[in-house]
Amino acid sequence: MNEFPIWRKPQHHMDVDNPSDHVHWVELFFDLVHVVTIFLLGNFLSHHLDWYGFLTFTGLFIAFFYAWADSSVYNSLYISTDIPHRLIMAAQIVTVMFFAASLNSVTGNGWVYFALAFAANRTLTALLYWRARGTEEDRCGLAYEQGRNFFVLAAVFAVSAFLPRPLAYWVFGAGIIAIQLQYMMPRIGTLRLERFVPRLGHISERFGLIMLILLGEGFFKMVVTLSDKGIYKPGAGALFNMAIGGLSLCAMAWVYFDGVGNAKPKSRDVGTLLGYWFGHIVLMWSTVMVGVALAGEIYVGFLAPYPYDYGIIGTVGLGVFLAAVWLLQHLVEGRDITRRHSRGLVRLFGIAVTVVLLLVLPFVPAIVGNTFFGIALFSQILWPLKTALRDLRAEG
Repeated sequence: MNEFPIWRKPQHHMDVDNPSDHVHWVELFFDLVHVVTIFLLGNFLSHHLDWYGFLTFTGLFIAFFYAWADSSVYNSLYISTDIPHRLIMAAQIVTVMFFAASLNSVTGNGWVYFALAFAANRTLTALLYWRARGTEEDRCGLAYEQGRNFFVLAAVFAVSAFLPRPLAYWVFGAGIIAIQLQYMMPRIGTLRLERFVPRLGHISERFGLIMLILLGEGFFKMVVTLSDKGIYKPGAGALFNMAIGGLSLCAMAWVYFDGVGNAKPKSRDVGTLLGYWFGHIVLMWSTVMVGVALAGEIYVGFLAPYPYDYGIIGTVGLGVFLAAVWLLQHLVEGRDITRRHSRGLVRLFGIAVTVVLLLVLPFVPAIVGNTFFGIALFSQILWPLKTALRDLRAEG
């Protein structure tokens, strides 16, 4: 009977012969549901292009990240495919629906719904771990500690739903920080436990999948913007800009997957793992910003200045994206050729061009701004290709 996945209780992957790193269909479904969250996060940022809106977007993005990532960590530690697991994951998907639906009004009447949905999501994460506790193999109490921690955190988020603001925001933010600290804190964090050994291949595959979703949202944003405006209205310049925007998103995927995507961290050293983790948070955050900014391509032709607010988040987003890839490509294994051809000088050149673009953006037409943006991004592909071709000729 236990041979059938729907009856098989959670098992730590270290207790399974030849565990697979591949993502289960329930996890894929869970990832895809986050499409709507990412789209609405992008909408929130595009409607609040000021410092307050930017900081709120950043806080919401970090909350979204942990709602997704904590489930990913559990599924990398435990192989869990039975009926209760599937039902809990289905319930988590419903919580994602609710806190996504509350994003547009999260600074007003939607706050209570957002905080309670997030608390329910944390409760279900705790329940996943709680089901795995007490097994003969789980001698160190990893599942017990994680389950207990997430139950406590869920209570914190639930309380924040009913506190007066801005106190509610501070309590919620403290809960988000506590999520990370419960992994990291010396002597009491779960990183100290010998069985806190996630399947690195599984984690890297999940990061690759969510990055594809984040980049895909950029296409979605541009297409919806053009469709709402009417494809027959903007003119040739805007249509050309949109095509370049689509190619830019393809280029970002190229840069990420050649340099980092689906590659495991090169060691289980705590510094390497934390660099890989935080590097991806920053990378994903910047990817969403670029996707939102590219929607501004629909509002301009060749000669009009690029919308400055969109231009700022897009330019900063690209610079941060390149810096994060630069860091991450040194933390993963099996990318020696990429590191040889995509040296730091390539990334530094792209970052420097984005800095120049930030300075000239208000004073140049969109075609010039887009040219700078394209040089910063497409140099990350063309320069390594030139170097690789040179090496190929030398070897020949």
